[in-house]
Amino acid sequence: MVSSAVADRTTLMQAEAAEAAAAVRRMLAANREALGMIAERLRSSPPIGVVTCARGSSDHAATYAKYLIETSVGVPVSSAALSVASLYGARVSSGNRLCLAISQSGRSPDLLASVAEHRRAGGFVVALVNADDAPLRQAADVTIALSAGPERSVAATKSYICSLAAVAALVAAWFEDAAMKVAVDGLPAQLDAAWQLDWSRAVPMLSGASNLFVVARGYAFGIAQEAALKLKETCALHAESFSAAEVRHGPMAIVGSDFNVLALGGSDLAGASVREAAAEFRARGARLLLADPDPDIADLPAIAAHPAIEPILMIQSFYRMANDLSLARGCDPDRPPHLNKVTKTL
Repeated sequence: MVSSAVADRTTLMQAEAAEAAAAVRRMLAANREALGMIAERLRSSPPIGVVTCARGSSDHAATYAKYLIETSVGVPVSSAALSVASLYGARVSSGNRLCLAISQSGRSPDLLASVAEHRRAGGFVVALVNADDAPLRQAADVTIALSAGPERSVAATKSYICSLAAVAALVAAWFEDAAMKVAVDGLPAQLDAAWQLDWSRAVPMLSGASNLFVVARGYAFGIAQEAALKLKETCALHAESFSAAEVRHGPMAIVGSDFNVLALGGSDLAGASVREAAAEFRARGARLLLADPDPDIADLPAIAAHPAIEPILMIQSFYRMANDLSLARGCDPDRPPHLNKVTKTL
């Protein structure tokens, strides 16, 4: 368990992550018209592909978008290498594409250069951005305001969750998926419930750890990427994210007795694949914690929901644990060494 001294300290990360439900509620209310307009444009002029432009946590939201768009709409999604435009000055061939740019600050020069090039090439640029004064807003055809409000902690939390929710809302509108629309509308209430789930069991296990795998698959893979980043960023814990399929192609070789694994399951086939990998890890003696909606097998509780929504709820529960783990390891989650809130890369 976390010591009382740790539990009594409220960090910016904790306070801001706790606001995620309210932030998502604001985001959905502020963007209903824009989401409908974007969806109508995409249905009337179907793009041949989607290109995402993002870095850091926003790029993990782009990974979530890839799985959700490809499984729902069937349009291929690729991630832009931003330096192709900013460092190499390479041109993009013309074509009807959706360019999905995701950023908390919307200020990084390489992001803006890549977006400008895709727009020049005929791409329809939709920006998911939080900052009200972001230059990315002017560079886009349409902006979805993430509406997360100011984030003072270096660790992005509520803005990342708003990015995931905005992606889910956009895909639901584009594909006219009634079940997903209902799930997205119910997300704020479920985020409040996810914040209350007890993941404290992970803190003593990981307080002395030096390395960790975060394993997921499908919709949850981008959430695994985000969790691994946050463990490095806020807890000084070396963590790597892997697909439950990819981890068997080499990384599995180093998983043995006392190796640490955080597995993110789920109620779909991807979640079943994660549970299979988790069972194999346990057989090798790994120190493993499985987050899963099935209470009969879960080490860490998770909420059963639409399969595309479950990972968003898991990352909310994870953020609370990561904040406590950071403090237990003697770190400051709001001010990681050598990092700034806004990173501008060329």
